Amino acid sequence: MEIGGATRVYALLGDPVAHSLSPCMQNAAFRALGLDAVYVALRCAEGSLGGIIDTLLRQGGGGNVTVPHKEAAAAALAVRGGHCELPVCNTFWSENGVTQCAETDSDGILAALTRLGAPAGAWCLIGTGGSARAALRAAGRAGVPVAVRSRSIERAARLRALAAEAGIGEADAGECPVLINCTPLGLSDADPLPVHPEEVPSARTALDLVYRRGETEWVRALRATGCSAADGREVLVEQGAAAFERWYPKRRAPREVMRAAVRAALA
Repeated sequence: MEIGGATRVYALLGDPVAHSLSPCMQNAAFRALGLDAVYVALRCAEGSLGGIIDTLLRQGGGGNVTVPHKEAAAAALAVRGGHCELPVCNTFWSENGVTQCAETDSDGILAALTRLGAPAGAWCLIGTGGSARAALRAAGRAGVPVAVRSRSIERAARLRALAAEAGIGEADAGECPVLINCTPLGLSDADPLPVHPEEVPSARTALDLVYRRGETEWVRALRATGCSAADGREVLVEQGAAAFERWYPKRRAPREVMRAAVRAALA
């Protein structure tokens, strides 16, 4: 479809964004449904968020937010009348001139864990940023306790406090059957493992929110111990589908088309 003056523009805002497959996935969905829309990735600084969001919304579009701006985006959208259940946002759009924002990462996390056949039991969240807060919301929706692992004692304490405020119980990291890597570790070949398998002996399922060609070293390491493990591609598809259905509430996201686009890009 030719891009013109009436084309809706959606964007992924973050830093970095060059690795993201959201553009190929969402553009495949737009084409499949014959929508006059385009999705682009925009690397931006935190201070630019408000202006870019305003421009996209005024033109009838919207978008997503990725690391490290998910918390800043929630604050920026709150100023514009938006509301998120947690102080983190990854999806925004406009409805009848009213700014809307949502967190759809938890939808993706829950769907991916179901696909992995995750057992009942506590989750160990590795990391404390925006993705960890989305995982915390997913844990609350699933009704499971969580353990938090972080290099920062202070940030870990803040996330545990947020969990307590949400009525989510605390667990022992060494006894959690489900692991979720909420850090960006794994994007680069030089990155260390988020946590070594021997440190989490009770793990049975591991979900890495990072995705890349060939999967991440962490996924391969956990799978070698007998864990059911996967990278973040299914989270990407499901959170993207949930975002799509916020932008186009009368449409069903073409998940298989989106999944095929991601699979082809990572082949």
